Amino acid sequence: MDYLDCLNTAQTEGVINTQGPSMIIAGAGSGKTRVLTYRIAHLIKAKQVDPFNILSLTFTNKAAKEMRQRIELVVGTDARNLWMGTFHSVFARMLRAEAGKLGYPSNFTIYDTEDSKSLLKSIIKELHLDDKIYKPNVVYNRISGAKNRLISWKEYSNNPVLKAEDESSLKPQLSSIYQTYVDRCFKASAMDFDDLLFNTDLLFKKHTDVLNKYQHRFQYVLVDEFQDTNISQYTITKKLASVHENICVVGDDAQSIYAFRGASIQNILNFEKDFPELTIYRLEQNYRSTQNIVNAANSVICNNQAQIKKTVWTSNPTGELIDMIKAETDNEEGKLVATTIFEQKMNNQLANKDFAILYRTNSQSRAMEESLRKFNIRYKIYGGLSFYQRREIKDILAYLRFVINTQDEQALKRIINLPKRGIGPGSVQKIIVAAYDHDISIWKVIQNIGQFLPGRISQAVANFAIMIKSFRIEAERRDAFETASFIAKGSGLLKGLYKDKTIEGLNRYENLQELLNAIKEFVDNPENDETSLGAFLQEVALISDLDNQPDDEKNKDDNDTVTLMTIHSAKGLEFKHVFLVGMEEDLFPSQMMLSSRADLEEERRLFYVALTRAQEKITLCHAATRYRFGRLKTCEPSRFMEEIDPKYINVVRRSRKTIQPVQNVIYSKRLFSNLQSTNNKKFSRINHIPSPDFEPSDTSNLSEGMKVEHPKFGFGKVVEMDFEGSIRKAKVNFNNFGEKTLLLSFAKLKIHE
Repeated sequence: MDYLDCLNTAQTEGVINTQGPSMIIAGAGSGKTRVLTYRIAHLIKAKQVDPFNILSLTFTNKAAKEMRQRIELVVGTDARNLWMGTFHSVFARMLRAEAGKLGYPSNFTIYDTEDSKSLLKSIIKELHLDDKIYKPNVVYNRISGAKNRLISWKEYSNNPVLKAEDESSLKPQLSSIYQTYVDRCFKASAMDFDDLLFNTDLLFKKHTDVLNKYQHRFQYVLVDEFQDTNISQYTITKKLASVHENICVVGDDAQSIYAFRGASIQNILNFEKDFPELTIYRLEQNYRSTQNIVNAANSVICNNQAQIKKTVWTSNPTGELIDMIKAETDNEEGKLVATTIFEQKMNNQLANKDFAILYRTNSQSRAMEESLRKFNIRYKIYGGLSFYQRREIKDILAYLRFVINTQDEQALKRIINLPKRGIGPGSVQKIIVAAYDHDISIWKVIQNIGQFLPGRISQAVANFAIMIKSFRIEAERRDAFETASFIAKGSGLLKGLYKDKTIEGLNRYENLQELLNAIKEFVDNPENDETSLGAFLQEVALISDLDNQPDDEKNKDDNDTVTLMTIHSAKGLEFKHVFLVGMEEDLFPSQMMLSSRADLEEERRLFYVALTRAQEKITLCHAATRYRFGRLKTCEPSRFMEEIDPKYINVVRRSRKTIQPVQNVIYSKRLFSNLQSTNNKKFSRINHIPSPDFEPSDTSNLSEGMKVEHPKFGFGKVVEMDFEGSIRKAKVNFNNFGEKTLLLSFAKLKIHE
């Protein structure tokens, strides 16, 4: 079979052994997508498994599309019958079919994050709560976290630990907000992204016949990027695979970097406990990077305790050493990076697209952008506002959503006075209140507005109702493109944008036309069995922010740009030359990720991901000073740079005009001179993990001779106290960091008796 000829021994084992539970541990650049793709193709072609009986779950629509296309090259159009897609899209498909069992219509709306936060903002206001304490972002994340752990609002309300946490954060009404939010979503016939998982699990719990149906349908279950699954995703997948137990998960624990989204690394670390008959296959050959990059990455990740042991290797050339560049300021860092890119392009005949600049936080892009512009180097930032989140696109999508689902309160609020038709927020609120007071739908109030809101406003609302009815008639008899075109014109949105001749107005008009092009492309795609407006809206609603990545095919004519993005956004991508900037303590690793070993190890995995994005060359940059939160801060080099074996490092003296390699890598410690004490005694830097019971002490009675612990510098002894009026300082001699002078009003010290 031709598709097996291009696999190495380990990959072949992962493809042909299809029975029983299996886990494929795939190191960076080891060809995991190829193995997963050919495993599915092998099931269909060699094992004669019906594609309808195979479930394949991914994290991005892009990954699912690429895999399906590759499988189709091997097995033909039969690949189109696979149940393949993102967790959310596959579970949404199930919920559409079974929605009635949970009390939802099959055409329920899917709220995106902005819709959810907008609804929460309204609820917080209606409950007369302080939105400075109950910030919509914070409340949304709290509810999202609960749903991802499959905690219902009832369980949340009765959980003493969660209630205590809310009270300590001065948010005792969070459970009430959660309950109201769930109720309002249900009345609006809407589910948010988390509901697509939560309600699928609920469906399986309440209706075992439905679970049984899907368990027997899916004889084989495959999961990509398994290390990124959260509790709800794994729980549902485990249920679906429990009958046949032909479950195959593919992932790399060393690349688990999405805990902030609810991902649980324990899913992959403890998978064998749930499936004792598990067979593990290790893909350890890296096809992407040079030996120096692979070995350097290995020397870093071996510092993590929580991991599945493997040895990633490569037969690629040795390659260049990893450059380390120190800048005096963050602005100079940007200039040095831009200068280096410019010189490498000139000296090595490279294109802009051969370079990527990765950073820990989006705010770091400013200095890079300014410097690249000065050198006239074209660049593109990824991870910003996606096309479907732009205002004009959200406006027309709200019209389309309301036409399909007239219970959609958030869509109604957005469109009822857009373009302006004299229906203000007060009138909208009266409509919503009337609906709740009379226990009827918002749409019913609008259709009979004269009974609820007499006066001049009622005519404007009645005209709006007539317009929506005409749109609904068109939606029933036309495809998505024809309906959307009719609504764009009939609503006045297209005309309004066309009249705006400013640059911004023209851009918005072009964006709206681009949306119509996308809908036309959807309708003309022969793979789409259904071309209705509802089908298109579901596809749009399920577009993940993880899909907002560089796409060489899509941008073939305009892709010669340097890529700027966060490391999280870069996962799964590769570039010839990578610049990793901001390699400083409290920035990378982030100050927010130093309170526990688990957090620190996730940051180290993130660094590992950054290193392994590079094919040929990686440069690490850090600044001695950086403006953060409006203040100039003295920075220490990141501990992660010191974890790289020195034999893979080349420390360089870099200016805007010249680049001067240090004669011997042994002098790399000069980079870390600010970690030495004032008497020039050198200390070996040892990562400190705070004691399990670490809690800052009251330092009002701190005195010389006391032993203390600092969350970053570790254990030490107070050697001197200094008082300047109300300002109290302590000089502490730390075991591994030497003497440090700390402001006691800011320092977090635990006194050890």
